[in-house]
Amino acid sequence: MNAYRVLIADDHPMARMAIRSLLDPDPSFEVIGEAENGEEAFLLCGQLQPDLVLMDINMPKWSGLEATREVKKAYPHIKVVILSVSDDVADLITAIQFGAQGYLLKNLEPDDWINYLHALLGEDSELTREMATRLMYRFRQEEHVDDLVPDVLTPREREIVMYVGAGKTNREISEALIIAENTVKNHLKNILEKLQLANRVQLAAYAVRHHLIMKK
Repeated sequence: MNAYRVLIADDHPMARMAIRSLLDPDPSFEVIGEAENGEEAFLLCGQLQPDLVLMDINMPKWSGLEATREVKKAYPHIKVVILSVSDDVADLITAIQFGAQGYLLKNLEPDDWINYLHALLGEDSELTREMATRLMYRFRQEEHVDDLVPDVLTPREREIVMYVGAGKTNREISEALIIAENTVKNHLKNILEKLQLANRVQLAAYAVRHHLIMKK
């Protein structure tokens, strides 16, 4: 099979070199370009059409998240994996909402990187879920989380929380559940009140903490 064509986007030359050194020994990957900011990453996606972009989350001009959003709008077939030293679950949720297929911590073991990328690109859903679960445990949990249990939610509300956790918009939820978009908004308002959460990002993080995750 042909090698997966990879674009590396990171504003630090040493970081790009380190990422390349991880991929080069594996003949399944071919690094076809490097970008030093989010805007350049977007432009190179149009020129090079990579299979995968490894996108640092913090870059000048456009951040990695902003670049991901624009890449997925223009080139939905390109897979994007966000790279970060941050283990803040809010960053993970935002990355998914902006269209990223994955999120890798830079301090993971090299074998974990390679196995995760193989699973993602090879569409091995079982291995991808296994790796995603392993990565999730790397994220910090607050020492004192006073979440209300999901039992306070109705079955429909739990279903909507799962869609929010998957990064779906109100319109996408309404279409999936065949209900009005205003009905979705009302459900979300009630859910936030019941769970004593402030916004959608907190609700998405709640879904992750309580394993309210949609099965692929």
